[in-house]
Amino acid sequence: MCLRLVSSVLLGVTVVSIFFTPGGAELYGSNPFAECNINTTFNGTISQGIVPTVELGKAVGLILGFGLFAVLVAMAFNLVRKYVYHDADNLDTAFDAGGKVSIGLTATTIVSQWTWSTTLLQSATVASKYGISGPFWYAAGATIQIILFAILSIELKTKAPGAKTFLQVIKARFGKATHITYCVFACFTNLVVTASLLLSGTAVLTSLVQGLNMEMACMIMALIVGGYTLIGGLGATFYVSYFNTTLIFSLVLILVVEVYYNPYGNEKNPIGSPSKMYEWLSCINGPPGNAEGSYLTFFSSGGLMFGVINIVGNFGTVFCDQAYWQSSIAAKPLQGVWGFISGGLTWFAIPLTMATTMGLAYLALAAESGHTLLSPIEVDKGLVPPLVAQKLLGTSGEYVILLLILMAVMSTGSAEVIAVASLIIYDIYKMYINPFRKDLPDDHCMLCGKHRVNECTCIPVNLCKMCHEDAEAARSKHELGVKPYNKCPVHGMYREYLAQLLNYKNWCILWVSAITIPWILFCDGVQLNLSWVFLFTGVLIGSVVIPISLAITWSRMNAAGMISGAIVGCVLGITSWLVTASYHEGGLGNFIVNTGKEDSMLVGNCVSISSGGITCIIVAFLTNRRVTKADIIAEWEKTRNIDNPLNPWIHLYKHIPRRSKGDRPSHDEFLKMFRPAKITAYSTGVILTVVLVIIWPGIMAALRVLSKELFAGWTYLSQGWSLIAATFIIVVPLVQEVKGIWAQHKANKRDANATNGNVENGLRAIRPNENESVF
Repeated sequence: MCLRLVSSVLLGVTVVSIFFTPGGAELYGSNPFAECNINTTFNGTISQGIVPTVELGKAVGLILGFGLFAVLVAMAFNLVRKYVYHDADNLDTAFDAGGKVSIGLTATTIVSQWTWSTTLLQSATVASKYGISGPFWYAAGATIQIILFAILSIELKTKAPGAKTFLQVIKARFGKATHITYCVFACFTNLVVTASLLLSGTAVLTSLVQGLNMEMACMIMALIVGGYTLIGGLGATFYVSYFNTTLIFSLVLILVVEVYYNPYGNEKNPIGSPSKMYEWLSCINGPPGNAEGSYLTFFSSGGLMFGVINIVGNFGTVFCDQAYWQSSIAAKPLQGVWGFISGGLTWFAIPLTMATTMGLAYLALAAESGHTLLSPIEVDKGLVPPLVAQKLLGTSGEYVILLLILMAVMSTGSAEVIAVASLIIYDIYKMYINPFRKDLPDDHCMLCGKHRVNECTCIPVNLCKMCHEDAEAARSKHELGVKPYNKCPVHGMYREYLAQLLNYKNWCILWVSAITIPWILFCDGVQLNLSWVFLFTGVLIGSVVIPISLAITWSRMNAAGMISGAIVGCVLGITSWLVTASYHEGGLGNFIVNTGKEDSMLVGNCVSISSGGITCIIVAFLTNRRVTKADIIAEWEKTRNIDNPLNPWIHLYKHIPRRSKGDRPSHDEFLKMFRPAKITAYSTGVILTVVLVIIWPGIMAALRVLSKELFAGWTYLSQGWSLIAATFIIVVPLVQEVKGIWAQHKANKRDANATNGNVENGLRAIRPNENESVF
């Protein structure tokens, strides 16, 4: 129901955009506010550009300093996992951070992962193009995906509590061919996200730092991101994300204060108040399609068109990106739901405030100077915020932007690296290259290879006396640098196998980090810019959004529907994109320019996501006749069988009251237990989507051009939202994490004298805290 609602919303917005096509400015007459007689959109030949003034040595020192700080944080996380949680060397911990991450830390990580360097730069770019509607459409169009992902988060926890990647669910349900198909699309997603992230980051660094070339910038970023991710795994990204997010909010608020309040009387700042900003914006001719040719309106065809593209494209970058699934897997079920909802609403403040501040300040500075300050190419590279910071704050402003971009690259880059590594380990190496048991049926035991219910006699790892002895031996030998040997005949071989995978994980992180260097150099060599890559995302991967969602939520979905939806949608999306671009002057011969135009991207994005969804549903209905409750339960039992026998998911839910026989709750008991969380996710997702995409922008568009008072209220709203969001994201995660560590420490002291410590390999505490809720 939720997906149908979103599809209807997108269709309605697309239809509306047809009636507000660019080029129709004459419908609104001349701009009554054009006192300055300046058109910053179309006089575009004069450009002062950005003059790099930051010394290379200082910039590299700053970057490496924060990289060292991130490494120290990663090491601190490892110490916490080793001495408090006792699971530092466990493979699953490297990819799920223990599976009990709090609401605050989940929200922090979502904010950090979703705050790309693109977020900080592209949001200001659309503000400089379309006015006040641009920041809102960027923020709202990329917030609803995070909020709606809360639905998939709780569905995954219900249907596949032992899964570590979303592709494991696809493999369990639909088989090898479907799994390989979606592995390819997952790789496409990570390639596009990485390109968008690092193209914008390197563009800013090379524009501000003297003598910093593209090659060196790529190498520095790869070194920092790969270094601390290698040390701490996913958990390190959670901890570092907290500090990154704290710094990002602090720096954004510093820019807000400087632009809108000018507390130190900076003579370079011609703004200093919302009313002065309003005066500058009022005397500039806005783009065609804006009501009354004004930047001070939500009634903008260009802004609306960007909003549709932004909404469609970002569904792909969230739903098909393993980084967000890992955040879901790392959290408890209900906390994951609230983590995504609170994280989305907190993240909303960053692009809204950043763009309303820096993007509009760029227009005000252009009005004051009497000509454009950047060429269209420089604007599309995302150089609006660096220029504004340099103009208003000089060298201090340049360092602020450098830190902002560095924090964004570190957070998102590390999440992408660990996501790709997890896909390689769990879905490629473990599945096809070196599985522990080849061609093992889903209902058979991984340890002995026999049928789990009728034949398997393997004892649980937490009751295995030899595993406890192996754990004690491992602790003592590990201190002497001797490789531990596992004598347990039941669990020992599989434990050695996971240790081998843990070692391969480190190599994966190193190689993935290194590969980003030639990939970004290639993208830069073919002259791909930030705007093009950002808008193209939905064309390439939008077709898999609805199939992936239905793979987690709809029992009737099958392999034929999954494969046909992904391939047909992608082919039709790319075809319609190219056909639309061919009608522009120069056709496909002027490839980057014409394929990057808003109408080309709009058509490609909408066709890709809609045709992929329609195709997969129709094919599933035609080829799959499963309708009984028994069939539904059997289908989801496939995903419930995804598990690690040394750390079975049942240990997280051992306190669930249940009537069923066996070692784990039944499917119906799981549904009943998580029904409140599912209701929360579905209702909140639908309500906030309608508010952000329909009600709120509709009300603002009805106001036509904002008055001075309304504009001031709008700026105060963005600033207030940022202040509240910053307070939440700084205080709540810290308090919850400290509280969780202290609770675990006390639990360890209570268990210190127990004769049968439920420990995996001496490193992972199997028995959960009895006072801790699975919710």
